[in-house]
Amino acid sequence: MKHDTVLTVAITGMNAVPDNPGAGLAVARCLREAYGKRIRIVGLGYDALDPGLHRREYCDSAHLLSYPGSGTDAFFARLAEIHDIEHIDFLLPCLDAELPLLVNLAPRLAECGIRSFLPSPEQLARRAKDRLAELTREAGVASPETLPITHADFFHDCERKDWPFPLMVKGVFYDARVAANREEAEIAFRAIAAEWGLPVLVQRRITGEECNLAGIGDGSGALLGEVMMKKRATTSRGKAWAGISIHDEELAETARRLVAALKWKGPIEIEVMRDNQGVYQLIEINPRFPAWIYLSQGVGRNLPALLLALALGEAPPALLPPRPGMLFIRYAQETIVPLSSFESLMVDGRSELESEKP
Repeated sequence: MKHDTVLTVAITGMNAVPDNPGAGLAVARCLREAYGKRIRIVGLGYDALDPGLHRREYCDSAHLLSYPGSGTDAFFARLAEIHDIEHIDFLLPCLDAELPLLVNLAPRLAECGIRSFLPSPEQLARRAKDRLAELTREAGVASPETLPITHADFFHDCERKDWPFPLMVKGVFYDARVAANREEAEIAFRAIAAEWGLPVLVQRRITGEECNLAGIGDGSGALLGEVMMKKRATTSRGKAWAGISIHDEELAETARRLVAALKWKGPIEIEVMRDNQGVYQLIEINPRFPAWIYLSQGVGRNLPALLLALALGEAPPALLPPRPGMLFIRYAQETIVPLSSFESLMVDGRSELESEKP
């Protein structure tokens, strides 16, 4: 990108629920620190209370989207309305639930001038939780046994069927809960089924250390810019509240095998457990940057900036060698918002933050 060109990048996932934050604000922070005033950031969200939509240092303007459940046409129409106002150059989605829609819409968005760097529908489907066993066999990677179920009766006699507690109960698209007994399992099943539908997945629980790897697939099978971390503190939902950067070549090789098998294109997070025998067991693959992605900037491997360079066909920014021993600690703080700005977002679905900067 030429130094006198201002690029407009739209980023979703601007929510910041303490126990399960989206990645959008961290992605915006990475890009702002990499590009400064050479980038204009449009925050996209689904709720006027999403804090990232009101952070003026990271977002220049903010808009509300139609929910993915409203359907492809409504979702595209709303994006087109925003594009008419903002002239979006690049769209960077950060939420799992919107990825299927946006992957399918990518050609139509490209015709409008909105670029992206996303996997194909087939790639997205192959990394889904209910297809991990097939993928891990192809890639030569270990993973815990996972079973799709459609009724909570499974838990009545699951121990007799060699599925002892504790178990992981997961949604196909989102959510994962530890169940220590039948009652907890049934509660988790009903909550996940009500929000995300059937089937619900049951997975054997692996004990050990949880490690996550974030990187970018170039679309031809290569993994770029990998950043690894080990969780040091988690929320009630198991999300990282604190973590420390690590570098483990065995974990990196595990990720490379998975990305090569998928020929993945775009951001990726690979979640694994290092079991008591030292084997990395794949838990799940997320098709986006994680909420802890600002750690990549902290270790000298700004992955959102790298993604943008790849999408624009530019020379990628220089990446430092992996830097283990860097700790991140998440915290909560108040964002002060003029009522007029909040009301504008609620009523009009749009807020021009840059005009309110002192």
